[in-house]
Amino acid sequence: MTAYAFTAELAQPLPQALETLRSALAAEQMGIVSEVDMQATLKAKLGLDSPPQRLLGLCSPRIAHALVSAEPDIAALLPCGGSIAEPTPGRTRIVLQDPRVILQASGSTQAEVRDALEQARTAVQRVAQRLSAGQEA
Repeated sequence: MTAYAFTAELAQPLPQALETLRSALAAEQMGIVSEVDMQATLKAKLGLDSPPQRLLGLCSPRIAHALVSAEPDIAALLPCGGSIAEPTPGRTRIVLQDPRVILQASGSTQAEVRDALEQARTAVQRVAQRLSAGQEA
Protein backbone atom coordinates (compact mmCIF):
# COMPACT_ATOMS: atom_id res chain seq x y z
CA MET A 1 0.00 0.00 0.00
CA THR A 2 1.14 3.51 -0.73
CA ALA A 3 0.08 6.55 1.29
CA TYR A 4 -2.75 7.22 -1.18
CA ALA A 5 -3.83 3.79 -2.41
CA PHE A 6 -4.50 0.14 -1.65
CA THR A 7 -2.94 -2.43 -3.97
CA ALA A 8 -3.43 -6.04 -4.94
CA GLU A 9 -1.62 -8.35 -7.35
CA LEU A 10 -3.51 -11.11 -9.14
CA ALA A 11 -2.13 -14.05 -11.09
CA GLN A 12 -4.66 -13.35 -13.84
CA PRO A 13 -4.59 -11.60 -17.21
CA LEU A 14 -6.16 -8.14 -17.19
CA PRO A 15 -9.61 -9.09 -18.60
CA GLN A 16 -10.09 -11.79 -15.96
CA ALA A 17 -8.68 -9.56 -13.19
CA LEU A 18 -11.09 -6.80 -14.23
CA GLU A 19 -14.03 -9.18 -13.76
CA THR A 20 -12.60 -10.29 -10.41
CA LEU A 21 -12.37 -6.63 -9.39
CA ARG A 22 -15.95 -5.95 -10.53
CA SER A 23 -17.17 -8.84 -8.35
CA ALA A 24 -15.21 -7.63 -5.32
CA LEU A 25 -16.57 -4.10 -5.77
CA ALA A 26 -20.13 -5.36 -6.17
CA ALA A 27 -19.82 -7.16 -2.83
CA GLU A 28 -19.32 -3.69 -1.31
CA GLN A 29 -22.15 -2.09 -3.34
CA MET A 30 -19.58 -0.28 -5.46
CA GLY A 31 -18.84 -0.33 -9.15
CA ILE A 32 -16.76 0.97 -12.02
CA VAL A 33 -18.41 4.06 -13.47
CA SER A 34 -15.70 5.03 -15.96
CA GLU A 35 -12.93 3.23 -17.76
CA VAL A 36 -10.12 4.52 -19.99
CA ASP A 37 -8.09 2.04 -22.05
CA MET A 38 -4.61 3.54 -21.57
CA GLN A 39 -2.95 1.03 -23.90
CA ALA A 40 -5.25 2.01 -26.79
CA THR A 41 -5.09 5.73 -25.95
CA LEU A 42 -1.28 5.81 -25.80
CA LYS A 43 -1.09 3.95 -29.11
CA ALA A 44 -3.65 6.17 -30.85
CA LYS A 45 -2.53 9.54 -29.47
CA LEU A 46 1.23 9.09 -29.05
CA GLY A 47 2.09 6.04 -31.14
CA LEU A 48 3.43 4.27 -28.04
CA ASP A 49 3.26 0.56 -27.37
CA SER A 50 2.52 -0.23 -23.74
CA PRO A 51 1.23 -3.09 -21.63
CA PRO A 52 -2.52 -3.42 -21.03
CA GLN A 53 -3.74 -0.82 -18.53
CA ARG A 54 -7.05 0.81 -17.65
CA LEU A 55 -7.74 3.89 -15.58
CA LEU A 56 -10.90 3.42 -13.55
CA GLY A 57 -13.44 5.58 -11.79
CA LEU A 58 -14.90 3.76 -8.79
CA CYS A 59 -18.07 4.76 -7.01
CA SER A 60 -20.70 3.80 -4.49
CA PRO A 61 -23.95 5.59 -5.38
CA ARG A 62 -24.95 5.69 -1.70
CA ILE A 63 -21.68 7.27 -0.60
CA ALA A 64 -21.53 9.65 -3.57
CA HIS A 65 -25.05 10.84 -2.76
CA ALA A 66 -24.15 11.39 0.90
CA LEU A 67 -21.05 13.37 -0.05
CA VAL A 68 -22.74 15.59 -2.65
CA SER A 69 -25.71 16.17 -0.33
CA ALA A 70 -23.38 17.35 2.43
CA GLU A 71 -21.05 19.35 0.20
CA PRO A 72 -22.16 19.79 -3.45
CA ASP A 73 -18.78 20.97 -4.78
CA ILE A 74 -17.08 17.78 -3.60
CA ALA A 75 -18.46 16.27 -6.81
CA ALA A 76 -15.37 17.69 -8.52
CA LEU A 77 -13.29 15.11 -6.60
CA LEU A 78 -15.47 12.11 -7.46
CA PRO A 79 -15.30 9.27 -8.34
CA CYS A 80 -12.45 7.55 -6.52
CA GLY A 81 -9.64 6.62 -8.88
CA GLY A 82 -8.23 3.25 -9.69
CA SER A 83 -5.94 1.51 -12.11
CA ILE A 84 -5.55 -2.02 -13.37
CA ALA A 85 -2.47 -3.01 -15.35
CA GLU A 86 -0.84 -6.16 -16.67
CA PRO A 87 2.86 -5.22 -16.77
CA THR A 88 3.86 -8.85 -17.36
CA PRO A 89 1.61 -11.40 -19.06
CA GLY A 90 -0.68 -13.15 -16.60
CA ARG A 91 0.10 -10.84 -13.64
CA THR A 92 -2.20 -7.91 -12.99
CA ARG A 93 -1.71 -5.10 -10.47
CA ILE A 94 -4.74 -3.29 -9.10
CA VAL A 95 -4.40 0.10 -7.41
CA LEU A 96 -7.41 1.64 -5.62
CA GLN A 97 -7.37 5.21 -4.35
CA ASP A 98 -7.77 5.63 -0.60
CA PRO A 99 -10.92 7.79 -0.24
CA ARG A 100 -9.14 9.79 2.47
CA VAL A 101 -7.39 11.52 -0.45
CA ILE A 102 -10.74 13.19 -1.18
CA LEU A 103 -11.05 14.33 2.42
CA GLN A 104 -7.54 15.79 2.37
CA ALA A 105 -8.07 17.49 -0.98
CA SER A 106 -11.42 18.96 0.03
CA GLY A 107 -10.30 20.20 3.43
CA SER A 108 -13.85 19.52 4.59
CA THR A 109 -14.56 19.57 8.30
CA GLN A 110 -18.15 18.37 7.96
CA ALA A 111 -18.89 15.24 9.95
CA GLU A 112 -21.13 13.91 7.15
CA VAL A 113 -18.26 14.12 4.67
CA ARG A 114 -15.75 12.51 7.04
CA ASP A 115 -18.18 9.71 7.91
CA ALA A 116 -19.04 8.95 4.27
CA LEU A 117 -15.39 8.89 3.25
CA GLU A 118 -14.47 6.62 6.16
CA GLN A 119 -17.24 4.25 5.05
CA ALA A 120 -15.84 4.37 1.52
CA ARG A 121 -12.31 3.77 2.81
CA THR A 122 -13.41 0.72 4.78
CA ALA A 123 -15.19 -0.69 1.71
CA VAL A 124 -12.22 -0.09 -0.62
CA GLN A 125 -9.85 -1.59 1.94
CA ARG A 126 -12.05 -4.71 2.12
CA VAL A 127 -12.00 -4.95 -1.69
CA ALA A 128 -8.20 -4.83 -1.73
CA GLN A 129 -8.00 -7.40 1.07
CA ARG A 130 -10.47 -9.68 -0.70
CA LEU A 131 -8.45 -9.45 -3.92
CA SER A 132 -5.17 -10.09 -2.13
CA ALA A 133 -6.67 -13.12 -0.40
CA GLY A 134 -7.79 -14.51 -3.75
CA GLN A 135 -11.49 -14.17 -3.00
CA GLU A 136 -13.74 -12.81 -5.70
CA ALA A 137 -16.69 -11.84 -3.57
